[in-house]
Parts: sequence; structure tokens; C-alpha cells
Amino acid sequence: MEARHCTEDPTAAYRALIADEPLPGRDELYAGETLSARRPQPRHCGGSVTDDQTTARLAVLGAGVMGVGIATLALGHGLGVLLVDVDAAKLDRAPIDVATQLRLAQLMGARSGEEPIGELATSTSVHDAAAATVVIEAITEVAELKSKVLVELSDVVRPGTPLVSNTSSIPIDELAESLARPGELVGTHFMNPPYLIETVEVIRGARTSEATMAAVTSLLAALDRKAVVVRDAPGFVTSRILHPMINDAVRVVQAGTATADAVDTLMQGCLGHRTGPLRTADLIGLDNLVDSLRVLHERTGDEGCLPCELLLAKVRRGHLGRKSGRGFYRYEEALP
Repeated sequence: MEARHCTEDPTAAYRALIADEPLPGRDELYAGETLSARRPQPRHCGGSVTDDQTTARLAVLGAGVMGVGIATLALGHGLGVLLVDVDAAKLDRAPIDVATQLRLAQLMGARSGEEPIGELATSTSVHDAAAATVVIEAITEVAELKSKVLVELSDVVRPGTPLVSNTSSIPIDELAESLARPGELVGTHFMNPPYLIETVEVIRGARTSEATMAAVTSLLAALDRKAVVVRDAPGFVTSRILHPMINDAVRVVQAGTATADAVDTLMQGCLGHRTGPLRTADLIGLDNLVDSLRVLHERTGDEGCLPCELLLAKVRRGHLGRKSGRGFYRYEEALP
């Protein structure tokens, strides 16, 4: 398996974009090749490769929208991040996406631009997360896949390492059932985009240990995030309330009662919703919303959580919201 190592600091790429300077091409970001007959090795950006297993690092599994967003948040606070995904193409894109998001965070006033940027490394192997001090799993919202990855991680990391499952709806106790050390698992629900939204829902499972809770709340404090701890349940608090409400808003549009813009304008102007439910849906990702609604419907039996046909049709057409450039609204470009 081929592994590529950055010979130049990608923080220069981040800073170039933040400063509106031309970004180097991908060939300039990555140069040099090494081969490994054993397993994929991490691609390190911004620092030398080290064998020191005591090196503090946050590992994030999943280079999708949420994984990259969480990585951006940590990097913007000076923390080193190992980003892991089986899709090498996503990892190739990650430094550019992080740079774009750091610039957006600066433009929105979420960072000054003077803070040091952490080191980013990428890998296609979970084995490279062995040295992590905290691991955040942020893969797709499918319980079976999350359970499988968490078991793999538990076998790799040192005992006592907190395992964080970032999920919008899947019960943490359900994910903990397959783990030999369930006390190490805790849930988070970062809102999208995590580098802008300052409050994080933290889900404590029935067997989550005090040490795990302390480590995760300490990490969130270091990221300048407000942790709100809730008990475990399908959808927890935010998704259990918000996602059925969005589903109802989509039904209103499906019935022809009002346009998406009219629904959002009324919810903003009359009820104080910051963006409106359908703009929020576009930001969440309509595919992610469907996955979450299905989890809620399967585990609660609430018919209000059954995804409505208009929502399903948009997902089938690839109209996934802000990240695809089109959902209930059209966007000039997709959000990284």
C-alpha cells in the first residue's frame, strides 16, 4: 500500500488561504513516496514522523463533513489531529477543506487568525490511532458500522483511552454492547459546522465512566466548547426535538401549503428560529437527516419520524443540501 508524506508544512496552505493568498497545488502539498508491505502508514503534514507513542494526539475517524469539521475545530485550537478514513481521496481533499473552513471561521469571528494551527496527519488505517489520547468516531450514521469501527478502535488504543462516538441519534448504550470496556465510550453530538457552533451535546451512557466523562469535557473546554450532558436515549435531546419538526416542515412543502422559503421566513420571523427548519436541514445534510429519522422511527415507533417522500426524493436525486450545492435551496458552490 502506498503512503505519501508531506515534506512541506500544510499549515502554510491553511495560512495562505486564510490570507487570501494563492494555495499550492496538491502536488506541492504532497511530495515523496514510501512503500509499506505491512499496512498503510500515516501521511504527516506539518511535522516530522515520530515513533513516540506518548505523543498527545486527537484521532478523528471519518473524513466526511462532520469528521473534517471536528478536525478543523481541533486544528484551529492548536491540537494535533490524525484523520483516518478508508477513502484516500477524501484524505487528499482534507487539507484544502480544513483551510477553507479555518478561513470561514475567521471571517465569522470564531477565530482571530493569530492562533497556532495544529499538525494534521492522515491515514487509511485505524491502527495508526494507537497513540491517540482521545479518539472521536465520526463515520456515517449506521449503528452496525459504528459498532464495528468502535470494536476495532478498542482493540488498538491503550486501555483507558476515551472513545467518543459522534452521533445525532444512535443510543450510546447500544453501541457500547459490543465493547469489552464499555466505560470508555461516550457520545457527542457536534452541530454542523462544529468549528462555528459553540455548544456540544454530550451523551453519557449507563456505563460511561467518570474518567471518560472528565477527559471528554476537558477536551471540549480546551476547544472552547460548552458541553451539555444528557442521558442516553434515541435522538437524545436535540435530534429528538428538531428532526421530527424538520420532517413536518418538509411535509408542509410537500402538501403545497407553502414554499420552503415561506416556511423558513415564518419560523424565523414569528417563532425566533435562527435559520428556519429547511435551511437547517440543508446544513445538516438531507441524507444525514433521513438516516437520523430512520434511527428514531425504528427505536421509538413514532410515525412522525418516518421520513416523508419529498425528503427521500431529494436524497435519491443527490440534492443533499449545502454540501452538494442543492437541497431545499440552491447554492453557488458546495460546502466543504
